Formats: sequence, structure tokens, C-alpha cells
Amino acid sequence: MSIPPEDSKTAHLAERINAALPQTQCTRCGFADCAAYAHAIASGEAAINQCPPGGAEGVARLAAITGQSALALNPEHGLEKPRALAVIDEDWCIGCTRCMKVCPTDAIVGIHKRMHTILDEHCTGCELCVDACPVDCISMEDVTGEATGWAAWSEQLQEHARSRYTARQARLSADRELGYVARTPARPAPSDAEARHATIDAIVAQVRQTQ
Repeated sequence: MSIPPEDSKTAHLAERINAALPQTQCTRCGFADCAAYAHAIASGEAAINQCPPGGAEGVARLAAITGQSALALNPEHGLEKPRALAVIDEDWCIGCTRCMKVCPTDAIVGIHKRMHTILDEHCTGCELCVDACPVDCISMEDVTGEATGWAAWSEQLQEHARSRYTARQARLSADRELGYVARTPARPAPSDAEARHATIDAIVAQVRQTQ
């Protein structure tokens, strides 16, 4: 069945928008990934100022593509910041693998109950692993100084991140077909601080008993 002209036009616009997004796959825009955000913009369901990694220049790029007026970055989705890389504190990592399950570019390697490591060349600075870590052993390290947004990013990094994300999605799809369903823990809400610390204490105690 052929795609209606309007739908085809929207799909083409979504492709152009997606190509202009940083591809950090951080979900700060409120969507599952950059492609989903691009489709939401193309269909009029999302504004063009919801991508902190792209910053002000990113908004300007989307404005040029969509023909909309440039807007200030919406602070509800985060602030424009320098590019950062995730760093794991080896002394506190308990090898729970939760960070690996949420990393959009498979930039974290390790095995269960063994320390994990960040592969800097694949890290997009999305920060998803920070919230996923139950023992708060992951921090973000600024690597671009005062450069923020696209000044701290590049088309080369964008394409690398996109290819890594695409490869991960293909792998997860293959796993699902084989019956391997990854269980990704939900982000804890700020009001769940006490429950989170109780979970941390229980995990640490369990790991120490097995050592």
C-alpha cells in the first residue's frame, strides 16, 4: 500500500530532523530516542526546543529545517552543558549490570558481580547510567571545558553515536526474537530516596556475603 502524500512528507521531514539531532539518545526531550523526537516534531506533537545536548545551535538548526521561529531551550528538559563522559568508581561498583542495560550505545562493558568499565569513545554523555546505578558509583566528567551544545559535539561523533545505537537496537531485537528479554529498571523518583537507599544497602550486603 502506498503512503499518503502527507504522511510521506512528514516522514521525510522527520528524517531531516533526526539527521540534525546529536544522537546522544539521552531521552531528555521526553521521547524514547532521537528518532521518536524527530517524528514528534514533524507531526506537530513536540516543540523544537527540547534537546539540551543540541543546545541553542541545535534549536536553530531545527528551526531552519521546519520553518519555525527559533525558541530558547526549554529548561524543563535540561540545560545546555559541556559534553561529559561517564566515569565509574571502581571501589564502589558492585557489578549489577543495570548501567549496561540502559546504555544506548553499549559503551559499558563488564560481567555480573564484576567491575564495569566505560568505553570513552562510545559514551555520548547521556547520563542514563547515572540514574540506573543503585550505589551511585557513576559520575559525569566534563571533557570540553566551556564548549557546550554542538560546539562540544561534532558530526563525526553524531554519526558514530547513531551507528552504535542502531547496532544496539538490532542486537536487542535479535535477542527478543530468541526470547531474551532485557529487564531495564525504572528510574527511581526523587520521593523514593529512602527506599532507594534501603535497596542499595540490601544489594551491597548481598554482594559482600558472596565475596
